[in-house]
Amino acid sequence: MTKGQQPKDIFDVQRIREIIELMEEHDLSAVDLQQGDEKIKLNRGGVAPVYSAPAPVAAAIPVAGADADDHADAGTVTINAPMVGTFYARANPESDSFVKVGDVVSDETIVCIVEAMKVFNEIPAECSGKIVEVLVKDQEAIDFGKPMFRIEPN
Repeated sequence: MTKGQQPKDIFDVQRIREIIELMEEHDLSAVDLQQGDEKIKLNRGGVAPVYSAPAPVAAAIPVAGADADDHADAGTVTINAPMVGTFYARANPESDSFVKVGDVVSDETIVCIVEAMKVFNEIPAECSGKIVEVLVKDQEAIDFGKPMFRIEPN
């Protein structure tokens, strides 16, 4: 580094992308970085990304009343997106969907994968019941809180 040149900020988004690419290239599962008092930990290949605050989880929310959308049936619950990312209904293009309309799920049943920052997060149903509607398409971009499935609880 020459005199007057600033060191690269490890918290710059482009720099983080470069680090993720290096992690993939060298098959690293975790990297801890520190710059001054600030720290960041990057994990890949796990079930959920690691943040300094707890990551939100999929929530089963009852749907009822005038504010519910037109597709809502009284007594159903939705499984909502726990993060921003890309929705995958199946593990790979040759696989069957994790779940489909009519399937019965339990709390631990994996219903989809949400990819966020190149980390593939398996999303459990976190409720028991029968899938009555799939509300998103495979490989669709989703926002936090977007309803993904409608379930009739048992």
